[in-house]
Amino acid sequence: MEHFRLEELSATTALQANTLELVPGQEAFVTPVTYEQADSSLDHSKTWGRVILSGDEVTGFIRAHFDSTHSQPELRSCVWRVSVAAPWQGKGVGRFAIQAAQEEAAALGHHSLTAVWSSDESGPGQFFHKLGFVDSGVTEYGDQIGTLHL
Repeated sequence: MEHFRLEELSATTALQANTLELVPGQEAFVTPVTYEQADSSLDHSKTWGRVILSGDEVTGFIRAHFDSTHSQPELRSCVWRVSVAAPWQGKGVGRFAIQAAQEEAAALGHHSLTAVWSSDESGPGQFFHKLGFVDSGVTEYGDQIGTLHL
């Protein structure tokens, strides 16, 4: 099994994270409609973004948001984005990223972590369910809300 590590975004790693090659078709699921609509309501100082590296190679990226006062409960402790480079999918990068977000959420006093995704069958729902997220609602835009209790 690969050894992964987290690193805060830097100019170099942000560029690499933004140009990760996903499996064809996955680009459509990177930002669900709910997140597009809610982005302006976020306090961006409470955003937690990290790259996942194997050696010096950026293999993935995770962005989460932790704001216990946000008006929408599903956005108080949530995975905003998780992307894994195509050659690294199925090798534990996504699981590692979600576990890191869980640890950060718990350290900040949150009791759950949510994710919102397109309910389309080819979307990331299966990934989140495999990691223990349970369907807990649907947003006004029809996106699935999943909750992982910490």
